Amino acid sequence: MAALRKWLFTGLLVIVPGAITLAVLNWLVGLLDQTLLILPSAWHPDRVLGFHIPGFGVLLTLLILLAVGAMTSNFAGRKLVQWGDRLVSRIPVVRSIYSSVKQVSDTLFSEGGNAFRTAVLVQWPREGVWTVAFVTGAPGGEVAALLQDEYVSVYVPTTPNPTGGYFVMLRKSDCIELDMGVDAALRYIVSMGVVVPHEAVASPTP
Repeated sequence: MAALRKWLFTGLLVIVPGAITLAVLNWLVGLLDQTLLILPSAWHPDRVLGFHIPGFGVLLTLLILLAVGAMTSNFAGRKLVQWGDRLVSRIPVVRSIYSSVKQVSDTLFSEGGNAFRTAVLVQWPREGVWTVAFVTGAPGGEVAALLQDEYVSVYVPTTPNPTGGYFVMLRKSDCIELDMGVDAALRYIVSMGVVVPHEAVASPTP
């Protein structure tokens, strides 16, 4: 029985990661294939070829992203984007949603963005309990004026799904900066501490 149990768990360790990876890829490809709906029905690959080939939506999405990036990287394209931003900013309700999403996307995807650039060790959710978090910037405006000390904005992700988490402002002196990169820190969080980053150890002094 011990041997059977060992074989069972070994098989799970081999099959489960591959199965989950394939399921995620299948979901992602199926989601991107929905972009084919913007094409006229006569241009759909299924109708042209007579059978379905998954992945055409991925290629179409990449082509759209490249085309939009090329068009908006010049002076005329930037002016067009600015005009569109001003138009959307005049629409009630929509402008608040759009501006918030745009600020987040600019921070995450722009070359000058500073989101998730530094992994830190913080005490959360109470003193004496430590977790890995990411510095996203510094408080500004009214919040910065009310805080008397030097604070940083920190995102504390949940495990094993790091897309959910908490936004907190902590004293910079209470954060221990880690030498591990953001990718290594994310793997550490997603694996619930099982995959330990093999990198230099940070100084234990906050």
